[in-house]
Amino acid sequence: SPHPPFTHILWRSLRNAPSPADILADLIQSLSRQQERDLPTTLEGRLGRLLHYLRQGRCLVLLDNAESILQSGDRTGRYRAGFEGYGEVLRCVAETAHQSCVIVTSREKPKGLAAFEGEALPVRSLQLVGLENPDSRALFNTKGGFQATEAQWQMLADRYGGNPLALKIVASSIRDFFDGDIAQFLAVSQQGGFLFDDIRDLLEQHFERLTELEKAAMYWLAINREPSTTADLQADLLTHVPPRDLWESLNSLQRRSLVERQGDGLTQQPVVMEYVICQLIDRIGDEIVGQAPKLFISHALTKAQAKDYVRETQINLILKPVADQLLSRLGSAPQIVVALQQLLSGLRGGTPLLMGYAGGNSLNLLQQLPVDITGYDFSGLTVWQAYLQDVKLHGVNFAGADLSGCVFTESLGNVLAATFCPSGQRLVTGDTDCQVRVWDAQTGQLLLICRGHHNWVRAVAYSPTSQLIASCGADQSIRLWNSADGVAVKTLTGHGHEVFAIAFSPDGQTLASAGGDNTVKLWDVGTGTCLQTLVGHENWVRSLAFAPLAHPDTLLLASGGADHQIHLWDTATGECLRTLTGHNGWVHALAFSPDGQLLASGSGDGTLKLWDCRSWDCLATYTGHSGSVYSVAFSPTGDWLISSSGDRTIKLWDWHTDTCLQTLYGHQNEVCAVAVHPNGQRLVGVSLDQTVKLWDIATGHCLHTWEGHTDWALPVAFSPDDRYLASGSNDKTVVLWDWQTGEQLRALSGHGDFVYGVAFSADSQILASGSTDCTARLWEVETGRCIQVLQGHGDWINAIAFHPSAAILATGSADCTVKLWDCATGQCLYSLSQHAAKVLGVAFSPDGNLLASCGADQTIQLWDIATGKPLKTLTGHDSRVWSVAFSPCGRTLASGSTDRSIRLWDVATGDCIQVLRGHTNWVFAVAFSPDGTRLASAAHDHTMRIWDVATGDCVQICEGHQHLVSSLAFSADGDAIATGSQDQTVRIWDAATGECLRVLIAKRLYEGMNLSGATGLTPATRATLQMLGAIGV
Repeated sequence: SPHPPFTHILWRSLRNAPSPADILADLIQSLSRQQERDLPTTLEGRLGRLLHYLRQGRCLVLLDNAESILQSGDRTGRYRAGFEGYGEVLRCVAETAHQSCVIVTSREKPKGLAAFEGEALPVRSLQLVGLENPDSRALFNTKGGFQATEAQWQMLADRYGGNPLALKIVASSIRDFFDGDIAQFLAVSQQGGFLFDDIRDLLEQHFERLTELEKAAMYWLAINREPSTTADLQADLLTHVPPRDLWESLNSLQRRSLVERQGDGLTQQPVVMEYVICQLIDRIGDEIVGQAPKLFISHALTKAQAKDYVRETQINLILKPVADQLLSRLGSAPQIVVALQQLLSGLRGGTPLLMGYAGGNSLNLLQQLPVDITGYDFSGLTVWQAYLQDVKLHGVNFAGADLSGCVFTESLGNVLAATFCPSGQRLVTGDTDCQVRVWDAQTGQLLLICRGHHNWVRAVAYSPTSQLIASCGADQSIRLWNSADGVAVKTLTGHGHEVFAIAFSPDGQTLASAGGDNTVKLWDVGTGTCLQTLVGHENWVRSLAFAPLAHPDTLLLASGGADHQIHLWDTATGECLRTLTGHNGWVHALAFSPDGQLLASGSGDGTLKLWDCRSWDCLATYTGHSGSVYSVAFSPTGDWLISSSGDRTIKLWDWHTDTCLQTLYGHQNEVCAVAVHPNGQRLVGVSLDQTVKLWDIATGHCLHTWEGHTDWALPVAFSPDDRYLASGSNDKTVVLWDWQTGEQLRALSGHGDFVYGVAFSADSQILASGSTDCTARLWEVETGRCIQVLQGHGDWINAIAFHPSAAILATGSADCTVKLWDCATGQCLYSLSQHAAKVLGVAFSPDGNLLASCGADQTIQLWDIATGKPLKTLTGHDSRVWSVAFSPCGRTLASGSTDRSIRLWDVATGDCIQVLRGHTNWVFAVAFSPDGTRLASAAHDHTMRIWDVATGDCVQICEGHQHLVSSLAFSADGDAIATGSQDQTVRIWDAATGECLRVLIAKRLYEGMNLSGATGLTPATRATLQMLGAIGV
């Protein structure tokens, strides 16, 4: 019987060589209609989900241009390094029963499928044959008039095997050079003038006949990979070319069928692009080895400001092959370095045209080699188009260099807020570095930094006129800035807690703010006076949105809170008109549709709700996210809705059909906010992964990523023998210090994300670290070698602790569990589940019989280590509990909380025996002195306090940190205390006097990078680079 029709038909091009994991994610989301919530992180897991959908429905999947993932040269059919996963995908699809069909097109047959191939087997192959004589003639007729006999037509078709591209190119040559006379062409070709073995030979003959300008354009089109306009190519070319000359060259290439028009630009067919790239790689190799740079000067091998996926393709298909070829020809990475240094020395001091892209190409090429570029000299060079995000440039000399077009890492903390200006030309963000940043939305260039907040910036907003930027934060203030120069205009104070949200009224005259004091305030923008305080929420107010003026209720304001409610206010009277209920979690986000007919809400319960603004009925509930929904926004036309979540994704929804149109992956941490560009074609997402990502809505491609870097000192720990101090950072490293001299001994790399916990084993031989990459690592202290990676948590690891006598490690995670690990085997002994929210702290009792854990559910749990059973739940804190610590005798437990208090508990009874108050903000860490007489606490208020345990009195306030203090630890002898702070320092304090003995600062990303006399940088970029360690700015 005939097969039923396909339920899904998907075509995907492999031309730009997407990774196996990325293509699987794309296919899974399309086949699941964007319903997959938690994609597996492993290739095997994703492959399993793909096979599930291939079994479930009848799907047709076409993977085009597969030759892009195969090796070139004599290793036909073998996968390129890093793309071997495709072989596993095809093998599993071939050997697994399903009702779908996968078609792969390639100029080479991938290896590994022969065993499954046959008429009665699941794999069939079709070798495409060339065009027949009539079809060849039809193709020629599209190029003009030609003269030939029937026999000559047949001879022509036979000679080129009916290859359509070859015939198109030959047709252009016969028309242009032989006036359409095929007989004359055949006569010449029989003399050896136009013979070739395959399409590459034909391309080589035609390429060699091109003018220098035509060749330059061909190289740039291959590098750019996407259709390029005449203006694009004009900007790429090193020397100025009259537009008419460039246009004529491009027209010539088009007539020769070497380029083709696509939309507003020109591009190349895949086989032509591949040929040109191979030529480029070979030529660049020859030029570097022979010390005769030409293309190396005139063409950028990768473009720092290209779209992310284009730049990644340029790296994979150009830079890496050049590096591999040089390794083969020169023998080692150091020899390549010598060759590049010699080449650059010969260019230094020349004009920009003589130096061209060589400096930027060299720097990009060095990143593909296993070399340390500390102290390298790029002074006096044009270093164009170098991509330097997350690249350590310690002591690199850029004095007098032209750095135009380079992309550096930004000094961004976790990015919490973002919005476009009404024209879409600028983007403003707010972050945990307490700064408001203004960016060029097109180029990503940092334009302004607005400084003044003393704590995290929670929200930002542009006034409707674009003249003002408003920001609010954890310092309980609202600030207004001049958007033109970033100068502070006003500071609005009045909230008694941090301010979570702000919104301008449609006329820009009123600003609304929402705070942790459970209130909404309305401010006069012109005078800065508070007009009204709206009271009604029973918990923190987390979100705000004004209805458009088109709404029948003029100046209607919606507010969402931690009380799970949405309040609708008449801002003229301050009356709460209605309360909407239905969410089962905090209402983090609100947005009205442009016509004011709909209200969207996002919640900690993982859902979005759509409300009718006339009846206030809930029209729909969307359940696609697996984490809290932090942000919602409508498109400018109101046709679709966008949301971001703690599940690290952004989703686009068609509210007309209640379907998820697309899921955007790429952020490595919670996506705190999204903003849609006013043109509706792009959106931006900001995240706790310290990135700002710009997305193309139509394609789902990430166009640009602005990556931040800060060296927050997060956790600290002394070794029990007091020889070492360890600190963890959000730069993904663990730093080992000689704390008595301040010397940085080594930085341990391996984690893929922030390091939130460090701890030493009882014998000081092993150091453990826990990270937001969901893993814990065990390191050999003497060598810095990673000896174990502990995997099993499904979310961040926030805290770790070593057992006082056994080789057991405890880890507390945002997946709401505590795990106990055997450090010798790496096996998980117990997984303890009792917390209802993120676990933030863990501690063993001195005798090792008990474990205490605390979390965002405001509780402390006591566990029996022998059985893994919960013993007691301690309650009393009013907010999340960040840290717990046992007294040396084990009878008392201390805890620190967001409610700004420290509590002391009787371990035996679970009773709270004392509450210590004094900190003015969140208490992040607590620790007992070794003799148990003192307790130290670290807080968001930038201070450490020392308390007398017996009396509960605060005996010392240690000030000096410029930002929140996130951790602390006593030395084993009790004489010193170490604190780690978001100001990127570790401080060593005298425990008796409170005096700061030493400040430890880890090497920053650009430590000692010399920018004296360098050009091509904005003032804002210079300021950022200085914060990251650059000198001479």
